[in-house]
Amino acid sequence: MYFNVPEAEYLDYTSREKKSGSAIVALQMANHQIFDQKGVVETIEADFNNETGNIAFRATFPNPKRVLRHGETGNILMPVILKKAILIPQKSTFDVLDKKFVYVVDANNVLKAKQITIAQEMPHVYVVASGLSPQDKILAEGLGKVKNNERIKYSFVSFEKELYELNNLHAE
Repeated sequence: MYFNVPEAEYLDYTSREKKSGSAIVALQMANHQIFDQKGVVETIEADFNNETGNIAFRATFPNPKRVLRHGETGNILMPVILKKAILIPQKSTFDVLDKKFVYVVDANNVLKAKQITIAQEMPHVYVVASGLSPQDKILAEGLGKVKNNERIKYSFVSFEKELYELNNLHAE
């Protein structure tokens, strides 16, 4: 299966693969299901497409049940292992000019706006590069209803529960 990779992702890929060897990828089929076999990146074209800024990769997948057919479409998922990463819901951030902030709840239940930098963006979630510690509690809901240095009453929700709810959002 051929797929195109933007230049920035290609550069990240090459730095990761020098450390870990060949890349294992997954296939999200047109019906949004993940194909039950893992693939391997086998070749990368020599040149970038000047019009799109992409480079073509080729991955092969075992197909013992003959599910995949020639010309089929889907999305290639290239997993990235994040160690000791701080993940936050995207909805818990707000922008001031070109900077991202979150409200951190201190020991006295007072909100403090704290600037953060983002290392990576995933669906519904940011990977924080700097600005937060793993012990920080952040405000996830009602950002538009509060202000800096305001005392609040809140209910703590674990990140796992929040992530589950984010991934199960349903449009009405």
